[in-house]
Amino acid sequence: MEYDRTGFATAPDGTRLFYGVRGRGPVLLLDDGIGCDGWSWEHLQPHFAATHTVVHWHYRGHGRSGAPRDRTRIGIADLADDLVSVLDAVGAERPVHIGHSMGTQVCLETWRRHPTRTAALVLVSGSYGRVTMTFHGSDTLNNVLPNVIDFVRKHRGLARGLWGRMPTRLSFRLANLLGEIDGLTLPEEDFVRYMEHLASMDPDLFLEMLERAGEHSAEDALTGIDVPVLVVSGERDTFTPPALSRFMAERIPGAEYFELRGATHAAPMEQPASLELRIEKFLRERVPSDSAGLLDAGGRST
Repeated sequence: MEYDRTGFATAPDGTRLFYGVRGRGPVLLLDDGIGCDGWSWEHLQPHFAATHTVVHWHYRGHGRSGAPRDRTRIGIADLADDLVSVLDAVGAERPVHIGHSMGTQVCLETWRRHPTRTAALVLVSGSYGRVTMTFHGSDTLNNVLPNVIDFVRKHRGLARGLWGRMPTRLSFRLANLLGEIDGLTLPEEDFVRYMEHLASMDPDLFLEMLERAGEHSAEDALTGIDVPVLVVSGERDTFTPPALSRFMAERIPGAEYFELRGATHAAPMEQPASLELRIEKFLRERVPSDSAGLLDAGGRST
């Protein structure tokens, strides 16, 4: 991803958090899914930078951010607090939070913990929580994950060697065959970039963060959300079945729901134009431009 400027924020435990800023205007903040360093936003970030200040950051242990100084602080609540550290560093008071996949949980937890730092929420292909209980519509991942983590801890060298040698192009073909992605709308080279970053991560950290995401739930907070919300799902999403997104939208007062026909969990990369148009409509109709904290040229609120 290209940025006009980059920098590092300092998390509460001292972890260095990378961020990039592009454009000028009302602030949009992009929250990735687990294992991503901006992959989902390759199309949306430059599009919205024409009219907004778009802030993107890397989770601890992801991309250009540092490994967690405190290895116990890898839960969704910790990521929400990290997010606020990034907002303080760039001078954004109340951005519109746009989250994909696990980023949906980070957005919801940020609203719960720091409600004054949220102007609106756009929740794309994500759930309110307990994600390992609903993957592919079952709790299989939740049951298997502890054993996988235990194996990785006991055989770190072997696990890291195998993890770093994931066959990226074979993974694309397999994911397409299984219907996890739409190979007609998602170019292979785009998927490969995602897999390459995933392979560069510490497998212990990735799996432990996934486990913590599976333990988190913001379901009890949904009915109290008092900012504009847009929930977007993919019709063919097997990671976050559309029924979960519809349920979440029904629980949030005044939330709008939009389903991308034929899209999978990789909807922002498969159908960026349709998603951009729907988000633009939501921002135009529901979010006053002066409510999403502005930045001046020096990165300060205006």
